[in-house]
Amino acid sequence: MNIREMRRSLGDTQAEFAQRYQIPFRTVQNWESGTRVPPVYVMHLLENRVKMDLVNRKTAALPAYDPKKQNLPRRSDFVGSLAWLRAVADHMPEPVVFALDEALMCQGNFGGRSDEYIIWVYGPDSLSSFNGIAVLGNKINPINVQEKNGLRYTDFNRTLADALANESILDMQGITEALSRYYYKNGNSFQGISPAPEYQDAFDRLADIAKDYYNS
Repeated sequence: MNIREMRRSLGDTQAEFAQRYQIPFRTVQNWESGTRVPPVYVMHLLENRVKMDLVNRKTAALPAYDPKKQNLPRRSDFVGSLAWLRAVADHMPEPVVFALDEALMCQGNFGGRSDEYIIWVYGPDSLSSFNGIAVLGNKINPINVQEKNGLRYTDFNRTLADALANESILDMQGITEALSRYYYKNGNSFQGISPAPEYQDAFDRLADIAKDYYNS
């Protein structure tokens, strides 16, 4: 992909693309017009970042109920969230990696809701044949995957990155609660969390809310 193709694949304007990757706006303009040519290593780095961001934005809207699709076990039929997620995983025809709120449940950072319906996963598009499944991406780097109690899920930093990338369509209660727990468990510190530059402002806003979450 060239620079224009990368930008358009994300649906960004030149200004948005520049801000997302912390590149001077004029530089993006010059690259696209051909006035200047970006170094090869920069092109490789940008293409990898764009591909990752596209994975994080695969689902653009929450799935609606469809009577033609298969139903999964209901959260309300299980006492704990882990028992429910194991039942969901057992119904899947292929292995999945739980993401977002479901990853937070696996981590023990969020209890979930008794009426939980949306289930976020990394896995094949065929999983969308089940009601409630939202496929966040088809592939994920194994370095960002943890496994416990027979469940595979994204680690905390990847879960946070996915939440910030998809904030416009998410209920952020789960990640806010989890971030608050992280803050207080780590001596009132967010040390160890490294949001990407394009999500730094969003993280700062969320962090301020998380600090007061249990006091509100």
